[in-house]
Amino acid sequence: MPPQITKHPESVTVFSAEDFVMKCEASGIPPPSFSWTKDGKPFDPSDDSELNVTAESGSYVFFPLSNKMDILKPYQGKYVCYATNELGTAVSTEAILKTDVPPTQQKEKKVTVKSDEGSSIVLKCNPPQSSMEPTIHWMDPNMHHMELSKRVVIGKDGNLYFAHLILDDSRDDYTCNVQYIETRTIFAKEPITLKVNPSNSVLRNRRPHMMRPAERESTYNALRGQTVELECIVQGLPTPEITWLKKEGELDESRTFKKMFDRRLHINNVSESDSGEYQCIAKNTQGNAKHTYHLNVEAAPYWTEIPQSLIYAPGDSVRLDCAAEGTPSPTISWTKNGDEISGNDSGHAVIAENASMILNHVNFGDTAVYQCRASNKHGTILTNTYVYVLELPPQIITEDRKVYTVTEGQSASLECETFGSPKPEVTWESGTSYLLADPRVNSLNNGGLQIFKVSHDDAGFYTCSVQNANLSITAKLEVFNRTVILTPPKDLKVQPGTTAIFTCVGLSDTSLRTPQIQWRMNNQKLMESSSDEKYTFDGADFIITNVGPADEGIYTCEIISSLDQAEASATLTLCDRPDPPGLLQISDPKHREVSLSWTPGDDHKSAVQEYVIEFEDQGSEERGWEELKRVGGNQERAVLSLWPYMSYRFRVIAINEVGKSDPSKPSEIHSQPAEAPDNNPGDVRSESVEPDTLLITWEKMDKRNFNGPDFKYKVQWRRVVGSGPKWHESETTQPPIIVTDVGNFSAYEFKVQAINANGEGPEPDPVIGYSGEDVPLEAPMDVGLEILNSTTIKVRWAAIDRETVRGHLLGYKIHLTRKGSRGHHRGRRSREAESTVVEETGPNEEMKVISNLRPYSHYLLSVAVYNKKGEGPLSEPLPFDTMEGVPSPPTSLILDSPSETEMTLHWTPPAHPNGILTGYLLEYHRITESDDSPLQKIEIDDPKVTHFTLKGLDRHSQYRFYLKGLTKAGKGAPSIVTGATTLDGAPPSDISLSAGENLLNVSWEIHKRRRNVGFYIQYRRENDGSNWKKSEKVNSSQSFYQLRGLTPGSDYSLNFIYGNASFWETRIKTEGTEMAVVQASIATQGWFIGVVTALVLLLLILLILCFIRRSKGGKYSVKDKEDCPMDSEARPMKEETFGEYSDLEEKQTASQPSLCEENKMCSEDTLNFNGSSALTTELNLDESLASQISRPSEGPEVFHGLPDTSPLNPTTIPPTTNGMPNSITNLN
Repeated sequence: MPPQITKHPESVTVFSAEDFVMKCEASGIPPPSFSWTKDGKPFDPSDDSELNVTAESGSYVFFPLSNKMDILKPYQGKYVCYATNELGTAVSTEAILKTDVPPTQQKEKKVTVKSDEGSSIVLKCNPPQSSMEPTIHWMDPNMHHMELSKRVVIGKDGNLYFAHLILDDSRDDYTCNVQYIETRTIFAKEPITLKVNPSNSVLRNRRPHMMRPAERESTYNALRGQTVELECIVQGLPTPEITWLKKEGELDESRTFKKMFDRRLHINNVSESDSGEYQCIAKNTQGNAKHTYHLNVEAAPYWTEIPQSLIYAPGDSVRLDCAAEGTPSPTISWTKNGDEISGNDSGHAVIAENASMILNHVNFGDTAVYQCRASNKHGTILTNTYVYVLELPPQIITEDRKVYTVTEGQSASLECETFGSPKPEVTWESGTSYLLADPRVNSLNNGGLQIFKVSHDDAGFYTCSVQNANLSITAKLEVFNRTVILTPPKDLKVQPGTTAIFTCVGLSDTSLRTPQIQWRMNNQKLMESSSDEKYTFDGADFIITNVGPADEGIYTCEIISSLDQAEASATLTLCDRPDPPGLLQISDPKHREVSLSWTPGDDHKSAVQEYVIEFEDQGSEERGWEELKRVGGNQERAVLSLWPYMSYRFRVIAINEVGKSDPSKPSEIHSQPAEAPDNNPGDVRSESVEPDTLLITWEKMDKRNFNGPDFKYKVQWRRVVGSGPKWHESETTQPPIIVTDVGNFSAYEFKVQAINANGEGPEPDPVIGYSGEDVPLEAPMDVGLEILNSTTIKVRWAAIDRETVRGHLLGYKIHLTRKGSRGHHRGRRSREAESTVVEETGPNEEMKVISNLRPYSHYLLSVAVYNKKGEGPLSEPLPFDTMEGVPSPPTSLILDSPSETEMTLHWTPPAHPNGILTGYLLEYHRITESDDSPLQKIEIDDPKVTHFTLKGLDRHSQYRFYLKGLTKAGKGAPSIVTGATTLDGAPPSDISLSAGENLLNVSWEIHKRRRNVGFYIQYRRENDGSNWKKSEKVNSSQSFYQLRGLTPGSDYSLNFIYGNASFWETRIKTEGTEMAVVQASIATQGWFIGVVTALVLLLLILLILCFIRRSKGGKYSVKDKEDCPMDSEARPMKEETFGEYSDLEEKQTASQPSLCEENKMCSEDTLNFNGSSALTTELNLDESLASQISRPSEGPEVFHGLPDTSPLNPTTIPPTTNGMPNSITNLN
């Protein structure tokens, strides 16, 4: 293995003997030996007694034995290291050793500087001389940094510059601290005292002037890759703003930024393209100043092409390409094992015109390390290239059946690394296609195959074969969908303290693992904050809370899959409301206008969109500040139109997209002189109301239009006819003005003129108005009418004499008073309420058609004239009767279904018969999908009939019924109802059971349109020989029933009975535990038998006594028994869920007459009883007595003689169910 320099010796400037270490490291097999040159001559450190040498395998180090600086001077120079073994010699880059003396601090005197307020000044630092670049800090004795600003900055020379002085700048501790990082030393200079003399007059503003550099132009030289810092320090009052421009180009924002309050322009990694002119422009309100930098960027040599180290076979031709760039252009030279080569030295070694080295027909003697050097005035670079001449059989080093995975659009590089000398030639195949015919496919020098812009069609197997040898390998290419960003983050502008949210949504191939989302700020990775919750990653959202200045920057979203990644960036900018404008100045006063200028405040990175100029009238400060004008955000001046006779103060507000700035400080007061009024009041009119009075009024003028002091209104008036040209005149300060003794409704012309102490307004145009009106004197004559139909008449009258109106004729009013119906006799009509309707007409009408009258009614008609003052007298009342009309619809229409094919209609007569009711017309039809079934008609001649039964209806159909009233005038509007008949009842199906410890809940679905039927539940406890028990009657319309009194943990047989047959049987088991049977019966104990015998004898004696007493006292009356208090066990049980009725309640209800036995319109819907299942209740009374108190003598039913569907039956359906026995569902 040839030698290779792994660590080159480094150039160094030493300030002490300890800093002098020269080291060189190299690798190779066998290990190389080291040699040195100094300033181009051989140098052996081991021969120097002043140097200590450490030579180990692969490294060589030497350094001085003494710590004295004096011995170092002879060792200054240029050193080169050589590493040699049997395969050649490698050469290091050149290392330069310099020595220098550390800087020392000189004794200084304390300096006091005096200057005037407003002037500029420079406090000098004067750091010690040294080859090192110092870092300057201006601080006070407590090591606190001086506060810097646009007005006070530190120059690159270390001096402290003041653009202008203020009184607060006076202090005695301005201390310059000089820091040398290489020697780790800091020198504190002597503090400087600065005294600022106050100015006795107003400070004069000064235009900008350059302090550093002082000249207008300067040249700056730099080398490629360095960092350039251009500086402009400027004085002026107010403090100038500085902007930087590049002539014939733009500043590269990625490498350019500003420092020291824009006084320095910092350019990173400069290149030749950065050469050119750079201008700094200083500007304030007084003017501007410029400085131009001519930046020249040259370059030390740098490689553009480096020759490769390769193995060659004997007889091969070798071309070593070496190319470098630089400014000025570098010179290329070659050496072999450190010795120079020329084109004439060897017959087969040629240096071409482009500086490439060509070796023709190499042999084993050409094995060596070749050095290519590139040099110009800025330095020299060197690279080592190894040429190894060897002869070996071909081999494929790359493993077979290797799988390559890429995403579409990427480049795929399939490897086929071979070894051999001469170098093996390889070919690639995929199926039958010729790969190199595709311009996207490229064969590489190392034997690999490169495919650009891979698509899914490129997936498959590829074969690499060595020519003239039986060697090949196969590679597999898999292609996946590329990762894309569907929703990139958007640029944000937010206010400080708020929350910013970036959203980034991507998509990757589902066959790959879930991609990772990585966020970066200014190319630095961001991690989720756990303590302060600054950064939060929520799916596709990246949340930044409490945004501050440190959060500004470029945020990049990277979606990273296992094969590729996609990224998108957005900028976060911190913006805020602008600062208020300053330095308001009023200038150029002209007739009714002035110019206002201002200095913009900081816009906080959100450009000002517009400025709002406001004013305050010093004469009416209660109105506050008002907007006067708006101008664009790029303007700093506005021309303002003003009113006369006003004193103004102005202020300016800046507006950007974030919001409004605070108002600026108010300007000085500006006053406008008084003038005569420009205009007169508007809307001059007469609002005369009272007779014999003329009221002239107008719209008051705005105070700002007074234009001067002593403002008044001059009012003039005269009669239009008969008064001649003479005007009557009066002055007032506000409207209105009232003139009396002018007659009723007389025409006047009048005008109102604005006047003040400086003169009168323009001559106004007269306006015609009228004096006050009075009510009309006469009623219309020749009033007549014509009856058109039962609800419409036509009224006529003669036109009124306009002189009698005494005002503007607005029209006529027709008064219609309904006295009552024609069908009622006089006594009944007198009790009917009268109603009056007033119809209005226009002033030129003499006829009116009036509709919507009530048919078959008595009316009185009168006509009157009206003006603005009111109505005149009514004409003589004219009586008339309207004709008979058709009746209104019947008031109600209710359906009842006695059977499955019958329907009974119940109704109430029309509220307004509008005549004599002669009967009804009933129409109905069956509702079908096509709605075309024939309409059946039945005419009922008796007007007193209020119900009708239809028979033979279809039990499966719905019907629509129309009922109309009839008079001689015809048929009235119908009442409409839709319904269907009720089907015969049936016992419930789909019964559900739910058992508790001592009860059973029974529920079922209600059959719509089915009649209510009753059924019973028989139940018996199994395995104890008990008899069947029977529940009370249960209604099918209830949908729920609760069977109580069961024993916990027991099996029961259930039998549901309808009529005399069972329609469902089942078994259930109650919840809980059954009581255990006592094994040793207590009944076998002797003491128990004695106690029971005694109790039986005692009970027998009590019964005898009771019988004797009953025989003596006779029978109890039922009334007395009813008045006796009931046993508590006989009272109805109250449950929160189910209401129950006691026997006493049932008896009281049964004593009432049934409302439904004679009236079929009665239904459970109208009575709204809250019925529910009744619980089985046993009364602890004598059976005969209980039967007299609570039950009728016949049958087990509670209400004997009432049908099951009676609304008085206590087992009526609850209101929550849909069962409707003997009633019809109204479908509309």
